[in-house]
Amino acid sequence: MRTIGLIGGMSWESTAVYYRELNRLARERLGGLHSAEIALWSFDFAEIETLQAAGDWDGATARMVDAARRLERAGAGCLVICTNTMHRMAEQVQAAIAIPLVHIADATATAIRASGSRLPALLGTRYTMEQDFYKGRLRQAHGIEVLIPDEPDRTTVHDIIYRELCLGVVEPASRRRYLAAIDALAARGADGVILGCTEIGLLIGQADTALPVFDTTTLHAEAALRTALEDAPVGDGPRPRLSRPG
Repeated sequence: MRTIGLIGGMSWESTAVYYRELNRLARERLGGLHSAEIALWSFDFAEIETLQAAGDWDGATARMVDAARRLERAGAGCLVICTNTMHRMAEQVQAAIAIPLVHIADATATAIRASGSRLPALLGTRYTMEQDFYKGRLRQAHGIEVLIPDEPDRTTVHDIIYRELCLGVVEPASRRRYLAAIDALAARGADGVILGCTEIGLLIGQADTALPVFDTTTLHAEAALRTALEDAPVGDGPRPRLSRPG
């Protein structure tokens, strides 16, 4: 098994989900007392959020590249950025290291195509919804177009992420506001929902909507474990399907 390098802490609420899911999947795949081999670099998210809000993406990229190199030196055999938004600098990070970066949009696209969804909605931070680094990856690499919320729903989705979910706050009223945004997107033709921020799965899931839900955190963890276990023998435990449509 390759050691999985996690660049986390953005926020730590979702990084904890990655840690749990990777270890759960490793145990199910390999059986017994097996768990995932993980090296973690965890940021102080307040510092990263300040760079995001200021539009200092060069400064944020430098931090991400430094973290990736540290994890590579620590023995990581593949790399995972535990946030959709910070895939904005995924190309620069990959160029700075020799180990593979498991891209969250690629993992999500695989599930979207398997589900038959043709026009999924994208919920995430304002950066992910409005900038092209994520939507462009889906479109150019996978032929997938997405819908994003109109205003004021984009502001609602973004603010709930930073003011509540990143702080571990899960409010029923916020769940209703997200579901209302999803209903509006469905009325515009959306036939699936990408939870394009790794915290959104703390608030809503497949049980909340009839549309197929693509939880990027879970899908990314599954793709990372597949990468870590390439050419590795399977143990005596049950072997789950490591990719699902949402």
